[in-house]
Amino acid sequence: MYIDTSAIVTATEANQNFSRVAKLAEKKGKVIVFKNNRPKLMIIDLDTEPQIEMTEDEKLTFVASRILQEHRAAFEELAK
Repeated sequence: MYIDTSAIVTATEANQNFSRVAKLAEKKGKVIVFKNNRPKLMIIDLDTEPQIEMTEDEKLTFVASRILQEHRAAFEELAK
């Protein structure tokens, strides 16, 4: 895998300044997050990065599913 060195951030930096890292991912297509001097995570822009190709409906379904899982208890309470 080719890693653009200008698109590498540390886990600490990603944690403390995620909005800057997200903007960098939008600009570069992807950002590699290093932890303990090793590549650990990849943040990708789903609109421009061809590694994951999804339709707009698939993106919405994916995000909606994640939100539902994370906040299931709140949705169940609201449904009462």
